[in-house]
Amino acid sequence: MTSLAMINAAAKRLKGHARVTPLLSSPFLDDLAKRRILVKAECLQHTGSFKFRGGWSALSALDKSARAKGVIAYSSGNHAQGVAHAATLHGVPSVIVMPSDAPQLKIENTRALGAEVILYDRASEDRDAIGLALASERDLTLIKPFDEPQVIAGQGTVGLEIAAQAAELGVTSGEVLVNCGGGGLTSGIALALEAQAPQMQVRTCEPDGFDDAARSLISGNIERNSRSSGSICDAILTPSPGEITFPIMKRLCGGGLVVSEDEALHAMALAFLRLKIVLEPGGAISLAAALFHGDELTSEVAIVVATGGNVDPVIFTEALRRFT
Repeated sequence: MTSLAMINAAAKRLKGHARVTPLLSSPFLDDLAKRRILVKAECLQHTGSFKFRGGWSALSALDKSARAKGVIAYSSGNHAQGVAHAATLHGVPSVIVMPSDAPQLKIENTRALGAEVILYDRASEDRDAIGLALASERDLTLIKPFDEPQVIAGQGTVGLEIAAQAAELGVTSGEVLVNCGGGGLTSGIALALEAQAPQMQVRTCEPDGFDDAARSLISGNIERNSRSSGSICDAILTPSPGEITFPIMKRLCGGGLVVSEDEALHAMALAFLRLKIVLEPGGAISLAAALFHGDELTSEVAIVVATGGNVDPVIFTEALRRFT
């Protein structure tokens, strides 16, 4: 299981390789949300999302002989790019299993970062089975997108940075809103904040129709989504929270927040206008929750983790056309 010691060790391995992303603010967003909003801009991380942290953490923790044989991962795009880039920087091969309906930009970027990309149909094929089979056939190490202790540790370094950066601003309490797929980032941040900023509570944020984390937190058991595709928030579409991540989330997280796709698009436009950053739909859900679901928040400060900026140009154009 991931521990604070593992997160601190991952932070040491990431030093000089991952960016310390800024904590941004805008009085316009504060006015709209009726509370102080701080945005952790992980869209500015290498490969355009926080996933580089987990990819580097997992690869750098591998035994040298295992790492040299190469790694495999499955992802709709951001974990794919994070692992591909980390593998290339380590000088080892990577194979990435991606859904065929992933944004073309993410598929092209993953190949450009040095990975062999294998496409599958997420509606009819099981990515876990494909990944495990290829790992066995080629003697590759599988790096799971969220249910992997060293990946969680790498993502947890976001929480360490939030605690330190918020403290510099005089903020020691509040709600930390995290876009949640399988829960690797959510659980990692929650573990880090439990130790470094215990007055901050993590809240999961998901798109309408894919709120498995929110429903799981209510029931106390792992709930699954009824469908695996059909949302523009591709970066956070997972069947259910992870077996490793959910117990951490259940212990440390508050109730989940659920927003609409229109709200996500509106948040993308506002992030561009007011913060000068580009977010993808799945990376803007948390900001949408802070801006448009304030009646579900209880704190005077909301810290939003803007998880990724790898947006399809057509979708980004649509967000700007409709909300600017």
